[in-house]
Amino acid sequence: MKKIVHILIACSFSLTSLACDICGCGAGNNYIGILPDFYKHIVGVRYRYNQVISHVGVGGANTPLTTKERYNIAEAWGGWNLNDHIRVMAVLPYSFNEKSNQGTTTAKNGIGDISLFGFYQLLNSRNTISGASNTNLLVQSLWLGGGVKLATGKYNPADRADNAQSANLFQLGTGSYDFNVNAMYDVRLQDAGVNLNGNYKINTANRFDYQYGDKASLNAQAYYKFRTKSKVMIAPNAGVQYETSQTDRDENIRVLTSGGNLLMGTVGLETAFGKFAVGANFQTPLSQNLASGIVKAQDRVMVHLAVAL
Repeated sequence: MKKIVHILIACSFSLTSLACDICGCGAGNNYIGILPDFYKHIVGVRYRYNQVISHVGVGGANTPLTTKERYNIAEAWGGWNLNDHIRVMAVLPYSFNEKSNQGTTTAKNGIGDISLFGFYQLLNSRNTISGASNTNLLVQSLWLGGGVKLATGKYNPADRADNAQSANLFQLGTGSYDFNVNAMYDVRLQDAGVNLNGNYKINTANRFDYQYGDKASLNAQAYYKFRTKSKVMIAPNAGVQYETSQTDRDENIRVLTSGGNLLMGTVGLETAFGKFAVGANFQTPLSQNLASGIVKAQDRVMVHLAVAL
């Protein structure tokens, strides 16, 4: 049971395959989700919903071009512990993208960009702290890792036709091979803990000479574990997530309708019972400045189910 609990709360990496790289909505995202401290192997499925509003006018006003873009992503993922210090993971996304403008809806579905990750544990300590009336367990862990995002999702340059006025969001993939550097630190005193994690994503140019901007993500979450008589573990959590992205480059020319930053508040609930883990997470924007103001991120939702093997 204790091992399964860490599947839930060890780390909510917003590292991520969501359409925009600047706000976690679609192609080229580097989202890992829950970074598990599993047994030998684990497999899972995850569903994520993200929405943005593009072509926003001055002061956030709607215009005839204002478009609602929705991204539904179903992911199959698996993880393997090679030994006590090394783990590898793989994520296969399938996206259902849809955008609506003035009663007209356009959709595209397909496989997204597959991501592969490797992690090394630098710190894994368990110490007891004695107080005046009781003894508490202090647990700390530090993981460092990296990964590659493959160019398996379709990138259509025709969807970038009006590049002077819109962000390049509505894609299944970036068409490029991109790289991630990750770090995660978790500290827990008995059942109360804090998780800190960060990611930097290095994007390369695709064969159409379009390069999404590099992206950095930082996340902090506090959690508490409750144990029930039926041996079910429940772990509510809350925190903040910050994302910042550089501007894209089209044939090495800066794309002004790209890049930016986003701060989100997050709340979630994770449960564990036997070999199963189930959880959900909700994120809402607190402040944002995306694509020179023409893109507005909306709420995000994620649910997942994992099984330890």
